[in-house]
Amino acid sequence: MDWTDAREAWKAAVAAPQAPSFRPLDRAAVIYNHVVVGSLDLTLAAVADPTRRSILRRLAAGPRAVGDLARRYRMSQQAVSKHVACLARARLISKRRRGRLHICSLNPAPLKEVARWTEGYRRFWEASFDRLDDLLVEMKARERRKKGDR
Repeated sequence: MDWTDAREAWKAAVAAPQAPSFRPLDRAAVIYNHVVVGSLDLTLAAVADPTRRSILRRLAAGPRAVGDLARRYRMSQQAVSKHVACLARARLISKRRRGRLHICSLNPAPLKEVARWTEGYRRFWEASFDRLDDLLVEMKARERRKKGDR
């Protein structure tokens, strides 16, 4: 069930008379939050591994076969395939078959979601550093005034 289905189920449940034991708002909220947070969790978990980040960097140059990706690392093709499967579950890559080859392509959309999420933290840290800069300037000015008073 995706978020649009959850929203429709929520609308139907709100419009229908409710039994005391049924709480449609709680259920819809859980489904909606699971879909949103789940995709971000999957993306962050997938990019937490250095091998998977390396695979994403290689796919940024263009589509590659899993076998081509595996040659680059000191691990079996099966191990690389597990990394590729993790990236596919997070929807960071898409796979298609061309004969016997499995071709992987980069899908940057989940990374944009991570960038949007981290943007608020970037603004927070920039504001914090700006306040720290102001404080340092003020402290230096006080120090100069103290030296001038001597």
